[in-house]
Amino acid sequence: MTEDLFRTDAYLRECEARIVRVDEAGIVLDRTVFYPLGGGQAGDSGVLTLADGREMVIVDTRKAKDADGKPTAEIVHLPAPDQADAAVLLATLQPGDRVMARIDWERRHRLMRFHTATHLLCHLVPQPVNGCSITPDYARLDFHMTEPLDKDALTAGLARLVAAAHPLAVGAITDAELDANPALIKSMSVQPPRGSGTVRTIRIGRTGNGEEKSEQIDFQPCGGTHVANTSEIGAVVVTKIEKKSANSRRVILGWAAPAGTNPITPRSDIPA
Repeated sequence: MTEDLFRTDAYLRECEARIVRVDEAGIVLDRTVFYPLGGGQAGDSGVLTLADGREMVIVDTRKAKDADGKPTAEIVHLPAPDQADAAVLLATLQPGDRVMARIDWERRHRLMRFHTATHLLCHLVPQPVNGCSITPDYARLDFHMTEPLDKDALTAGLARLVAAAHPLAVGAITDAELDANPALIKSMSVQPPRGSGTVRTIRIGRTGNGEEKSEQIDFQPCGGTHVANTSEIGAVVVTKIEKKSANSRRVILGWAAPAGTNPITPRSDIPA
């Protein structure tokens, strides 16, 4: 089992870990900050720094699979195949070896911003989602619907929600609570993992403590990484709306400024 540190703190950029296994699939660690491909979000890339200072470049991260092809609780880090002396470096890795796992933070932060933006899009288009892809350069949601969508109106709606600086909170509900509220599941194609007794949730918007008026923007099960406040998303725009079928409308998001441009400092307590 790999302890998935990113579930509780998406802002962690690195962690110390031990190697559990190295095989043809990749490198399994006992703990990691690397998010594995899933829920439409791309897997993280970065580096593993060995005790002697050498670095193994990681180009992707995936969930391990059992003999039946079902995901397990282990996370596999995929080394870059074109890295110089990759085979030699891999051959030196042994179970129990200590490494420092460090993600490509700029890439991850773009994924976090886009993923949070797709939750805002679910608020603006309250229809079931039957497809999703979140990359560092664009994001898309496929909505199960027949009505047309207005690109400019959606872009304006996203800008309003970003500027409103809505907080985001990670929580959990029980399997029973989710079963009693099936409408919380927005995706038709991806079901939240069950079996542990609880399901991770993302809530965007204030809860109405004290005299503050309650304003919930989105609440749904989600295992991805997100920013802590919608203001951190920055300027995103709807670049295209496509009619994929009679019952499907695809909305594609892009950056209004260069992908690396973000005037918001995400967390001042995280070292560069």
